[in-house]
Amino acid sequence: MNILGIETSCDETAAAVIEDGVAIRSNVIASQEELHAQYGGIVPEIASRQHMKAMMPVVQQALQQADVELGKLDGVAVTHGPGLAGSLLVGVNSAKGLALSHDIPFIGVNHLEGHIYASWLEDDVDPSVEPGFPLMCLITSGGHTDLIVMRGHGDYTLIGRTRDDAAGEAFDKAARVLGLGFPGGPAIQRAAESGTGAEPRLPRPSVKGSLDFSFSGLKTAVLRRAEEKGLYPPPKNGELDPQQVAEVSQAFQEAMVDCMVTRTLKAAEDHGVRGILLGGGVASNSHLRRQMADKSPVQVVVPRPALCTDNGAMIGAAAFFHLRGGARRSWDLDVVPGLRLG
Repeated sequence: MNILGIETSCDETAAAVIEDGVAIRSNVIASQEELHAQYGGIVPEIASRQHMKAMMPVVQQALQQADVELGKLDGVAVTHGPGLAGSLLVGVNSAKGLALSHDIPFIGVNHLEGHIYASWLEDDVDPSVEPGFPLMCLITSGGHTDLIVMRGHGDYTLIGRTRDDAAGEAFDKAARVLGLGFPGGPAIQRAAESGTGAEPRLPRPSVKGSLDFSFSGLKTAVLRRAEEKGLYPPPKNGELDPQQVAEVSQAFQEAMVDCMVTRTLKAAEDHGVRGILLGGGVASNSHLRRQMADKSPVQVVVPRPALCTDNGAMIGAAAFFHLRGGARRSWDLDVVPGLRLG
């Protein structure tokens, strides 16, 4: 079964052809990262216009790389939430048009669910062999940092979420304070590699009696630390001490990762899961991946970094399991910017 997956929830225009939910026949991504970097964040209106320009060239390239005709596909899937409303509309309407014009099954996919199914995208995986459910899923995507128990395909329970900033937002804001640019996650990770561990530790915020996350206090703490060291506001000559930036970056990354790992392992123990799955852009952080794997008593599954960020392959993979389970066409599907999972 070959499915075209389309993803436009934020600033990547992505399309991929996925075979049987696991094999990537093509995976094309048109990124707007450089365009938005000058603004220090995503500008929704600009993102929508760029999606409109890139959509059909990206879809055509995905079909060509997969060596498959649109009319021969078994389904067209698209992200319908959560995300930026204008960006989602471009993807949903484009996918509907493609499916309707060729009488192909059409299905909407939750973006967060797509990040879960990115872990199924390996060429040697047999889709008929189920993993060891239940799984504890830590999804760190956009404005979300969610803990979800997955008891089977399509069976999700949300047990923890952020009370304020999401992890990715906290990384972006810390990077801005430290003059590291946008996006913040990769910038913080690169800077932290030069840290020596000499910086005093930053706080590990928690929500008492809950599995929820809270990162606003940590964001404030890194701002205060940067002010103390003269890193923020930046000096008039614009020159920051790169070693001081590296030390604070490392301390911030350690605190962020510790918060996520501690909460996830506690949730995994409470719910007796058989494995832990990471998904979303922050899951590409190498320190988070190592710490989770080293400290977890159960297997940890993480997609390769290129599949942690937004892509069409994960949408096609999730759609396969929906269609296999009997999902039907949904022509009345609308975008849901605040869509939840579980």
